[in-house]
Amino acid sequence: MPIEILMPALSPTMEKGNLAKWLKKEGDTVKSGDVLAEIETDKATMEVESIDEGVLAKILVPEGSQDVPVNQLIAILAGEGEDVATAAAGKGAAAPAPAAAPAPAAASAASPAPAAAPAPGATAPASNGQGGRVFASPLARRIAKDKGIDLGSLSGSGPHGRIVARDLEGAQPGAKPAAAPAPAAAAAAPAAATPAPKATAALTGPTADQVKAMFEAGTYEEVQLDGMRKTIARRLVESEQLTPHFYLTVDCDLDDLMALREQVNANASKDKDGKPSYRVSVNDFIIKALALALQKVPAANAVWAEDRILRMKHSDVGVAVAIDGGLYAPIVKKAEQKTLSTISNEMRDLAARARTKKLKPEEYSGGSTSVSNLGMMGMRNFTAIINAPQSSILAVGASEQRAVVKGGEVKVVTQMTVTMTCDHRVMDGALGAELLSAFKGFIEKPMAMLV
Repeated sequence: MPIEILMPALSPTMEKGNLAKWLKKEGDTVKSGDVLAEIETDKATMEVESIDEGVLAKILVPEGSQDVPVNQLIAILAGEGEDVATAAAGKGAAAPAPAAAPAPAAASAASPAPAAAPAPGATAPASNGQGGRVFASPLARRIAKDKGIDLGSLSGSGPHGRIVARDLEGAQPGAKPAAAPAPAAAAAAPAAATPAPKATAALTGPTADQVKAMFEAGTYEEVQLDGMRKTIARRLVESEQLTPHFYLTVDCDLDDLMALREQVNANASKDKDGKPSYRVSVNDFIIKALALALQKVPAANAVWAEDRILRMKHSDVGVAVAIDGGLYAPIVKKAEQKTLSTISNEMRDLAARARTKKLKPEEYSGGSTSVSNLGMMGMRNFTAIINAPQSSILAVGASEQRAVVKGGEVKVVTQMTVTMTCDHRVMDGALGAELLSAFKGFIEKPMAMLV
């Protein structure tokens, strides 16, 4: 039976991707682990490997095609001993290919994908359907073949009813397919079991033509959006519409932190070329302080999951990195356990690979909070929008000398203003204030971060 190659979901938020390049052509022999194609998401270009063996019988989506939906049929693989021409002819019209773009775009639109999207992999078969066709994962097919089990006798529990390996547990060889339910009963069951979807109000702005009509022709230039900018726009609108934000602001004294930073960097070990093995920045202290604050206030180290709250065990902190046309927020995993020098070197590597779009999806997914620092651009203070499903984001302003009254006297103190945006569904004002106060405590007494 021909093996269907589907557009894979390369990240939890991917719905569409660009098929940048085919690395195999029709008629090529494909082995397990061979790279079939390069797929562009909104964040990166990734190679997709085959998990099956056979001959590439038919390419249905040409390279350069944009916005190919996840799970769309993109090619056919003829299995062992199968006639290539027959496999190609039998599946050639299974799914229309999107129109190919003149050249691959730099990125594609990606938005939160259904939970049932298949894991990354190039040859995940489709779900069980009509007409006697049985769809199963490659592993399930191998197990069934080895054990002599009739796949038609099983019901699939995988995505879209696909048969997966766990469905074969306890299955007996030679079993006959179960009788299908009567049409009326089959149609009635889902209606009774599935509640009606809730209506969601969506805010819409003026169309492109309506906006253009407001301006005189020839007085503007149209700049087409790439996938990353489309994704950022969509997710920010979703965050503003669906997440109830509130804001907390505090000033942090930095004199002790600046002195400790200078001392830490002065004592950095040297490599063989005589260069320091690390150089800790103020931002590294901020990441560490926020990670420790989340451990001190564990109720705030959580995310909203519709009908429950997921409380995190470790402090995974995202850090906004600006790139051309958008931004990444790579995650420093288990930041509470890492030294300042480790955080510094890890952020240097993550930021460099973010700017060249070489991050893996797991390196910018997850976390309960993020840091957005515009202090180096001279911003005194600002507010940031939460990157859902995270529950908070810390907006960091510039460090500057200010006149502050202390003990009845006016003193010059180095301060920075930080504003925390909080998801009110996860934390109330008091909890958010407790988290921000804990952060301020670590910043103003930085030696606590070293012990």
